[in-house]
Amino acid sequence: MNRSEPLVLGIESSCDETGVGIVRGDTLLTNTVSSSMEEHVRFGGVIPEIASRAHLDAFVPTLQQALDQAGVTLDEVDALAVTSGPGLAGALMVGVCAAKALAVATGKPLYAINHLVAHVGVGLLDGGALPENLGALLVSGGHTEILRVKSITDDVELLGSTIDDAAGEAYDKVARILGLGYPGGPAIDKLAREGNPKAIRFPRGLSQPKYMGTAEAPGPHRYDWSFSGLKTAVARAVEQFEAAGQDVPVADIAASFQEAVVDVITAKAMLACTENGITNLLLGGGVAANSRLRALTEERCAAHGISLRVPPISLCTDNGAMVAALASQIVMAGGEPSGIGFAPDSSMPVTSIHL
Repeated sequence: MNRSEPLVLGIESSCDETGVGIVRGDTLLTNTVSSSMEEHVRFGGVIPEIASRAHLDAFVPTLQQALDQAGVTLDEVDALAVTSGPGLAGALMVGVCAAKALAVATGKPLYAINHLVAHVGVGLLDGGALPENLGALLVSGGHTEILRVKSITDDVELLGSTIDDAAGEAYDKVARILGLGYPGGPAIDKLAREGNPKAIRFPRGLSQPKYMGTAEAPGPHRYDWSFSGLKTAVARAVEQFEAAGQDVPVADIAASFQEAVVDVITAKAMLACTENGITNLLLGGGVAANSRLRALTEERCAAHGISLRVPPISLCTDNGAMVAALASQIVMAGGEPSGIGFAPDSSMPVTSIHL
């Protein structure tokens, strides 16, 4: 295998996107994604069984399309990589089984990759080498986390995470309350531009002193988030307007909700960065497409002297290229393949970069 610039094919199936990406070293050759989102719209959220069946249907066409776009064959690929967790158990199983079958059929080494760390590794495909003193703020439908990345291949630390709903889940649930449909993130982001973000002061979860503590004596959730109370507050606000026989100010509620989410996310991220010597931050995950989150993160990073890197939106959402990018770094660092004896882990910890 060529370890200097390996040709790596990555497979992603942790949720509702079937992704196949191919990279050579840290150069992106193709990022092919087939989404089953439209099949989940009428249910207001991702249905695991539907997602799993969609992966089965989409995998072979997506693989072939990726190979064609990259202009390579499976014989030319040096290594295979697949998301082994975290994610939906059934969806992960489809991708892992497909990757194992390819590994057996081609004799190529297979690397089992952590989905969350891959969201950080994708930064290599748009900006080159990752800087020192790096942190990663990952905001998606299933995860809201702040990480300290000492080494992308063998040393990632979880500093804080959501203790209930992730930000993306909160957006979807509030969108249902407001009658905006699924997915909620883009709908709320668009409508919020017409509303007043200061119209209603919604709660910022886990931001009180009893949770935050002090720098000398940190509270139990100093860098953690909670969005369940915010979701409840939105529901109560809507009920109060309806009970009073008033029109519900949907745009104002959307704007105020969004401001509460991005305010507490960025405030706690800045706290984690400044207290842990993080001077460079990567913003990733599907919710990184949110215009207000991007703007406020940029504003607060600038105020704290922190450089910010945000990959293109196509690389922020779940994709196979990020899996291939992380695996490529592991190959070049001399990491051992995972073989085919591993099992997908739906709750794989971020400290487990690869199996």
